[in-house]
Amino acid sequence: MSNAIEFVSFSIRKGKFVSDFLLASDKFQCEFLSKQKGYISRKLLVDGSKWADYVLWETVEDVQNAYEAAPESAAAREYISYMIGISGRYYTIEKEY
Repeated sequence: MSNAIEFVSFSIRKGKFVSDFLLASDKFQCEFLSKQKGYISRKLLVDGSKWADYVLWETVEDVQNAYEAAPESAAAREYISYMIGISGRYYTIEKEY
């Protein structure tokens, strides 16, 4: 089974500070994401006011399980509360070069 990529793009809500968002991101990483089964790595990307999470997972099922577990996590709920215009998808890796 091939690895999966989760790609979520978003903007930070007006009135929220990037510094606070980054602290929430660190907390989300340490308290929730890094503890999920199948988690491999994460990159937080930014281009001006557009942000994205790029997360590598062992399987698509691991992505789905983490997505279902997120509402139970205070750290995940706090992190998501900074986001607006969320668009997420996940992909299996067909081929690596």
